[in-house]
Amino acid sequence: MRRTDRLFDLIQILRDGRLHRAGEMAERLGVSVRTIWRDMATLMASGLPVEGERGVGYILRAPITLPPMILTGVELEALRLGVRLVAEGQDPALARAARMLATKIASVTPAPAEGEEDELFAFTGQEAKRATPHLPIIRKAVRAQERLTITYIDHDGHETHRDIRPLALELWGRVWTLAAWCEARGDFRAFRIDRIVAMAETGETFADEPGRGLEAWHARKIEEENLARGPLSG
Repeated sequence: MRRTDRLFDLIQILRDGRLHRAGEMAERLGVSVRTIWRDMATLMASGLPVEGERGVGYILRAPITLPPMILTGVELEALRLGVRLVAEGQDPALARAARMLATKIASVTPAPAEGEEDELFAFTGQEAKRATPHLPIIRKAVRAQERLTITYIDHDGHETHRDIRPLALELWGRVWTLAAWCEARGDFRAFRIDRIVAMAETGETFADEPGRGLEAWHARKIEEENLARGPLSG
């Protein structure tokens, strides 16, 4: 858990106005008591109305609120879709967090209108279902800059084997794609994750190289979009 996330969770624990001991909070968050002591010192130094000390416990002496966030209908729909996809994934920690987030969303947003989907975790399609088992491995590889080996079914239905440098995950409606540098092709490729039938971690990392990284991939996409639009008329 990132420290910023842990600090937020500590605030949520303290918002009930009761005294909480460091050991209790450490057990709930899965960290050491010393970590809680340091985090509480940070919260107190930040100006929050938290009082307490080691061996006694900590309490929030005044209520605090988070600033409201106003979402449009389309933004809320996008948020629901994102939460639903993560909750259906195979990453246990993210799936659990997504379901907790869904509860919070449901408590502060209007109920769906009559005729709209009422189940936050409704089925999202075969494409997303086939893609989700691969997402945790890909996310990890993107962050660690680790090469992957994949078995892929191309648009002609042929099975190919690729060694790739994963760069970024992208979601297009119900279809996840992976932007990557393909070693065999010596060029960028966008792979539909639902067409990946097997994947293996290599344990081999790659360094940023000019023309082969995420920045170059974005530049390529912009160039292709400009070409697709054609020359501007005078």
